[in-house]
Amino acid sequence: QVQLVESGGGLVQTGGSLRLSCAASGSAFGRTMFSSHTMNWYRQAPGKQRELVASVSRDGSTNIDYSVRGRVAISRDNTKNTVSLQMSSLKPEDTAVYYCNMRMDNRDYWGQGTQVTVSS
Repeated sequence: QVQLVESGGGLVQTGGSLRLSCAASGSAFGRTMFSSHTMNWYRQAPGKQRELVASVSRDGSTNIDYSVRGRVAISRDNTKNTVSLQMSSLKPEDTAVYYCNMRMDNRDYWGQGTQVTVSS
């Protein structure tokens, strides 16, 4: 019903920047609008639990986890059904697989993830 496809990950040096994107599509958008749903970015580092990095609600308000606050911005483009995560001043501890997430009808939808690796 919903497909989420992330892109933009890669290998970057400490202090570098990356912009992740997530495109949403699927049959669900025939009965609901992308703009009606909060979009989230999570990340999961090796051996650790998946954690919420940032959210953008349907009214455009954002919530950024304290661990990345000041270095990360989340935005959405409802005309393109996309959500982006702009990351700067990256640190080795930001290394993780980053996942796009949407909750709809009490069900979580996830993308396949995009790897971000920050070298020291």
